[in-house]
Formats: sequence, structure tokens, C-alpha cells
Amino acid sequence: MSSSFALTTSRAAAVDALRAHRANALTQVATIMLFAALTALGAQVRIYLWEVPITLQTIFVYGGGLCLGARNGFLSMLLYLLLGLVLPVYSGAGHGIAYWLTAASAGYLLGMPLAALVAGRLSRRWNSLTGSVLSLVGGSLILFTCGVIWLHYAAGHASWLESLDRGFLRFVAFDAAKILCVALLYHLVRRFR
Repeated sequence: MSSSFALTTSRAAAVDALRAHRANALTQVATIMLFAALTALGAQVRIYLWEVPITLQTIFVYGGGLCLGARNGFLSMLLYLLLGLVLPVYSGAGHGIAYWLTAASAGYLLGMPLAALVAGRLSRRWNSLTGSVLSLVGGSLILFTCGVIWLHYAAGHASWLESLDRGFLRFVAFDAAKILCVALLYHLVRRFR
């Protein structure tokens, strides 16, 4: 197989030191907090075209999975969700239990820790550019599955096709661009030893 399409590379990189199995406790806590804060900032950049806004949150969900690995990527997104129970860090400055019960986008929030977990787990072995893209696609599928299921019931759509259209298909191009940007950036950062 051509090296440009290989899923793995044996080359060690400095960014690998952020993963849970290599980082000291202080570094792990700091990076978990950093990605939770970046996700909160990404939530504030939003474009509403339909019930669910386009935001920059997923850039940091995906980046957290790649950079921090499965466990710490999951923990960073879980911390973000917990912060949102008391602080207005969700999209549109939403927060609290009431937001969870009424927001059409709450399923995407629930999917964030799982998406980071899957992306981190897959990227442990798939650390080439192609592998990173596929790892993020796996995380994206988890994220959108959670989001579409929640959206279907929260928005009261007449059919699953409508929910799939409004909760996934309209986002494919935006999400593909985010996945490519995050994977390329991660691949560039992996060049540093």
C-alpha cells in the first residue's frame, strides 16, 4: 500500500506526549481543561440556518480526541458538559438542565464525549493523515447519530428522513471541512519531534 494512504506511521511526535499514557497528571489536567474551554469558545461562534446551528465546537471535540487520546478527550468533553450545567457555555449562551430538556441540539452535546472517545481510540493506531481523517469520521458518525436521534424527538419531525436531512445531511460539507482541517493541522503538528 502507498505510504500516502497508510493508516499508521511509526514516527513518534511531540504531540503524542499529551496522550494519557504518556503525559504526567498536571499536563493531563491542564489539557483537559484547555480543550473544554476551547469547546466553550467554539460554541459561541454559531450560524443558525435551521434548528441546529453550525458551530466551531466540533473542531475541538475532534482535536481533543486526536491530541489527548480516548480517555482525556472524553474527559475534556465531559468537563465541558458539566460546566454547561452552571455556566452559559453552550451555543447561544445556553446552560442548565432546562437547556438540556428544550434544546434541539442537546443530542449533539451528549455525543461530544463519545465522539472524542472514538476519535481518540481509533487514532491511537491510525496516526497518519489518512488514519486521522478516518478516526475523525468515526467520531463524527457517533456525534451525528446522537444528534439526529435527539433532534427527531425534540423537534417533532414527521419522519426520520426529515431529521436526517436537518440534522446530518445539511452539515456534511461543513463537517468534512472541519475534519480535513483538524486532521491536516494534527498531521502538521505531528511533524515536530
